[in-house]
Amino acid sequence: MKRYYEAYDERYKAVHEKNLRCMGYSHSEIVLEIINKYGISKEASILEIGCGEGRDSIVLLKKGYDLLATDISPQAIAYCKNQYKEFSKSFCILDAINGRLDKRFDFIYSVAVIHMLVLDEDRKAFCSFIRNHLGENGIALICTMGDGETERMTDISKAYELSERTFEGNTMLVAETSCRIVTFEAFENELEDTSLEIIEKGFTSVGTQFPVMMYAVVKNK
Repeated sequence: MKRYYEAYDERYKAVHEKNLRCMGYSHSEIVLEIINKYGISKEASILEIGCGEGRDSIVLLKKGYDLLATDISPQAIAYCKNQYKEFSKSFCILDAINGRLDKRFDFIYSVAVIHMLVLDEDRKAFCSFIRNHLGENGIALICTMGDGETERMTDISKAYELSERTFEGNTMLVAETSCRIVTFEAFENELEDTSLEIIEKGFTSVGTQFPVMMYAVVKNK
């Protein structure tokens, strides 16, 4: 039985059937900013958690970075493999809550993923996955929706219910999915409680879809 946080797979299916995109084309500029700031080389091993339709991963892959781009949605991964055939081997399905990889990484990044996790145990498992897959001197960038003060969460029992959303100017019925917004203090506590040390934090944005996001750069304690 699918968990509530897998509902995005249904949304991707519905949107892709109409030959549309869910997330637009604006890449997350902060990913390259952090890569450049902390000297992440093209030989470094990089993991993306929640690549979606590949808006960030394709930028890095075309620049020659050694990236494994993952998502829990089979539809999203199939879309990426089809859209970016020359990099198809760089995309794979991964459940970062219940899964694991037999590899550690120099840099892990995740943009707009943790806010889809509502339950405390799932958010903790997500942070623990990052901690357990960072190399000895590895760092991770985690970005989540939130203005630092607002708190709210959706009802996970309604994650698969249909609601109207607009994609590339087209309104259609898609899965509601899930969302939990926490304060900056709560976000920091979640990271620190999983033995992740914050080395940089602040606010960023990704296009018009995520005008305000909190971010933290972390390493293992």
